[in-house]
Amino acid sequence: MYNQILQDALFAAIAAIGFSAISRPPRRAYIYCALVAAAGHSLRYILMNFTPEMHIIPATLIASFVIGCLAVMVSAVARFPAETCLFPALLPMIPGIYAYRTFGGIALSLLSEKNDEFTHYFDLFAYNGMMSAGILTCMVTGATLPIFIFKKISFQATR
Repeated sequence: MYNQILQDALFAAIAAIGFSAISRPPRRAYIYCALVAAAGHSLRYILMNFTPEMHIIPATLIASFVIGCLAVMVSAVARFPAETCLFPALLPMIPGIYAYRTFGGIALSLLSEKNDEFTHYFDLFAYNGMMSAGILTCMVTGATLPIFIFKKISFQATR
């Protein structure tokens, strides 16, 4: 159990470092990005796998909110904008498999010749599309709320 959580946190941290390297933040920001991503992604993993009946959408909302709070708190200490840690920490939580299945479902539904096949693939398209949209909406909402809640701290780092 703990091995799986640590493995999830490690891979999220590595991904966040890679995503943050694209925007070339200060060198001291990499460790913060990794820690925030590891904490948030492993929290979502814990909520989904060890909390009874927790769906990916509310788990993503809670984890994104925690990522936003941590990014705001880290920005005050490290003296860089919260977005420096926020965006790279969120990127490992993007619902890639749902987006992939969304486009696969629409392509297969358009190519199907039978009504039953079309209905099946269109249902897959609709389900995966709604899941992608729900997860992305929760990511954005959860991550930006702390910036508005802790407005004074959030904008203090950039002054």
